[in-house]
Amino acid sequence: MSCAMVLKHHHILALCAMILASQVQAEITVFAAASLKTALDEVIETYEAETGEEVLASYAGSSALTRHIQYGAPADLVILANVAWMDVLEQEGELKPDTRVDLLGNRLALIGHGAVAPFDISELPEHLGDARLAMALVNAVPAGIYGKAALTSLGLWDELALQVAQTDNVRAALSLVALGEAPFGITYVTDAAAEPRVSIAALFPETSHPPIRYPAALTQGADDAAAGFLAYLQSETARLAFTSHGFIPLLP
Repeated sequence: MSCAMVLKHHHILALCAMILASQVQAEITVFAAASLKTALDEVIETYEAETGEEVLASYAGSSALTRHIQYGAPADLVILANVAWMDVLEQEGELKPDTRVDLLGNRLALIGHGAVAPFDISELPEHLGDARLAMALVNAVPAGIYGKAALTSLGLWDELALQVAQTDNVRAALSLVALGEAPFGITYVTDAAAEPRVSIAALFPETSHPPIRYPAALTQGADDAAAGFLAYLQSETARLAFTSHGFIPLLP
């Protein structure tokens, strides 16, 4: 039986309402690039413990997240792995003005199943043979876009294009390599660090692809709680957590 049905006096009813309200946690909905999952989950857990607020994170490829927001999905904060997709949201008026920041950087890696001895990326066709190369969607998902750009820059794309197994996001490409369904793949360094069943065969030269940046911004519907979480993502505590997973903090 509810408080309102039992208690008749207004001042007691008011007290009951306050108690019920205190039991409702603030919810902050975050749309984040799939490659952030391991590190951001850790940051969220710490933030929730410190503040008592609830953060609900949804992970996917940056292109998919952009479409979800365009279609009206109720996100408070978005963190993408590519500045171009964030530019789309900003140009369409989906972001709260003056809240966008470049939060993190990353490195692009060639990963292999199990313990792989490092080799020069130019030797990839020889090591790959007739097998598949796992990559996120090369024309839509940032890790795939960066990977295609890097292979093109190194003169390998035309030779390997027909062997690429494209996935919806970078974590799916990571999974293919972890499971041994593809012997090699292209992911971020941070993805490799999150999966013990893969190893890094080589790092792509940073000059072979556009800079990897993770912009973050509040959406138009964000409230003060979401703004507080965005500020927390720029705190020293969050910086240390992201760094421990291989990300490169970009903010001073």
